[in-house]
Amino acid sequence: MKAKYLYILIAVLIGQVMMTSCNNPTEEAKAKYIFLFIGDGMGHTNVFITESYLSYKAGKFGGEQLTFTTFPYQGDVTNYTAESNITCSAAAGTAIATGYKTRSGFIGVDADTVAHPSIAEILKAEGYRIGIMTSVPMNDATPAVFYAHNSSRGNGYEIAQSIANSGFDFVAGNGFKKHKNKAGEYIGDYLAENGMKVCYSQEEFKATSKEDRVVMCEPYNKNVEPMTYFAGAPVPEGHMSISQFLENALDKFGEDPFFIMCEGGEIDWAAHAKKTMPTVMTILEFDNAVRKAYEFYLKHPDETLIVVTADHATGGSSVGSGDTHLYSVDWEPLVSAFEAAGCTNTLNQEDNRKLNDASRIGWTTSDHTGDNVPIYAIGKGAEKFCGRMDNTQIKGKILAE
Repeated sequence: MKAKYLYILIAVLIGQVMMTSCNNPTEEAKAKYIFLFIGDGMGHTNVFITESYLSYKAGKFGGEQLTFTTFPYQGDVTNYTAESNITCSAAAGTAIATGYKTRSGFIGVDADTVAHPSIAEILKAEGYRIGIMTSVPMNDATPAVFYAHNSSRGNGYEIAQSIANSGFDFVAGNGFKKHKNKAGEYIGDYLAENGMKVCYSQEEFKATSKEDRVVMCEPYNKNVEPMTYFAGAPVPEGHMSISQFLENALDKFGEDPFFIMCEGGEIDWAAHAKKTMPTVMTILEFDNAVRKAYEFYLKHPDETLIVVTADHATGGSSVGSGDTHLYSVDWEPLVSAFEAAGCTNTLNQEDNRKLNDASRIGWTTSDHTGDNVPIYAIGKGAEKFCGRMDNTQIKGKILAE
């Protein structure tokens, strides 16, 4: 009996040590190079589905991983808002960027519409170079919370104007929502007139200097509304991935301290549509960008922090669905249909549902869920990101407050 209690005491002590290392990491200065990746709508099960697909491609039932799921420090993030247990991207993004809970639709302001500085704004004032990039419009909610302060995410033109006022060095994405004001003036022209170099191709970007403040758009989004997500439609000529945007930012910043926020925004769009293969493909593209950052980390392991998380989960997906005891997903119908359509999924809602059912991939909603979301970290200060936390705590952990 004494031995039994001794084992219990040892287990308790080990648990206390592990909890201490997670919740009370060694105090030290923040990283010189900071990457924050946000997979919009990338809940736990959307990650699981993608890894199930990778395992299928490898001829296995499981075991394959994305780059970021191999990171040594992992946790769970609550994301309720000031008014609801189910968030939107604006409220969740504001909580991540500023450390304050807010209402749905608010950008960079708390529930009383008081503006608070974002991680990016604080680091810019400290001399860091700042890069904000996304696979969706640059004035969509998630990128906007890092440079703008507005009581409505719907004020797209005014939000985009804040890019010029932010002082940020590199902002890139799939054009702009509400790209013109009531007078018909294009936001790209406004940004160019207010100190930004607006580029629509790699050639135009390469012609800029290190000192130039750059806005980079997809070439086909010049003076037009952005297109829908590419994993569900043919990829337009000249498409630039977030991996390319990230490489451009790294080339521009050189060895200067930097903060880069990179959003995989199309994950959310694909999951809203309950389209499994587009969701998988957008997460894989997101992971490609994370891999670029990881390669950078391997060259600067003592100075670099990489954090990967999500603002919320979308779609209520599951690996398995229906009233069946066949405990395995059948990827063949999904993959065959996707490849036969030229790697697109333009099916209507009912045909898409039948396709998911045939493969036993479940979807419970076409909107967000209130699930906690994952967080993964590696590098300097990464130990702060293990265990359970709220999204308002991410800012302080990155800034080593």
